[in-house]
Amino acid sequence: MAYRILIADDQKMVRQMFSLALERKADYEIAGMASTPEEAVKICLEKQIDLVLLDVVMGDGMDGLDAAKQIKQERPEVKILLVTSMPEFSFIERAREIGVESFWHKEIQEQPLLEIMDRTMAGESIYPASIPAVQFGNIVSTELTDVEIEVLRELVTGASNNEIGEKLYMSASTVKRHISDMLVKTGFKSRVQLAVRARGGGLVINNSEIRGDDRK
Repeated sequence: MAYRILIADDQKMVRQMFSLALERKADYEIAGMASTPEEAVKICLEKQIDLVLLDVVMGDGMDGLDAAKQIKQERPEVKILLVTSMPEFSFIERAREIGVESFWHKEIQEQPLLEIMDRTMAGESIYPASIPAVQFGNIVSTELTDVEIEVLRELVTGASNNEIGEKLYMSASTVKRHISDMLVKTGFKSRVQLAVRARGGGLVINNSEIRGDDRK
């Protein structure tokens, strides 16, 4: 019997790409398509689904991580393979907390998607060996420290140094130093440019955008 697959992605082209790839696999059957996280949850609750290919970022409101959490709470037997093109490292941490079986970066593709699907259905949990490194000004993203990443994540919200300091339990002067260090490393000319490039490239997304429930 073929495994029943739900493809959930807000981009029609991506859904079609996944669909074409699965057409060549006799042991997989497409049981549904979803363009929103809410729709993905609804289908999982109404149909027999064995595996969900679920994009992390899909427009406003609920995201893929929120959907994965709800699916796991309501239908824990459904396996989930989260996919994303963004290097935001907290996605992986949150996915593990939720109990998502596997995680695949579209841009890196350490292993082919179909191989990860096969191994996931065989009972394995497959996650990337490392966080993708992306060009960020004059450096690659892995050259930023963990603290700089946290400061950057708050900076993209437009928060002041005082507000960032209160959130991260550090002084405003320390926040200012970290921002200055990042400007020197990257070659960006202002904190605004630093934030815009970080958010636009998917390097960091603030927690309010990627976490559900009362943490929003």
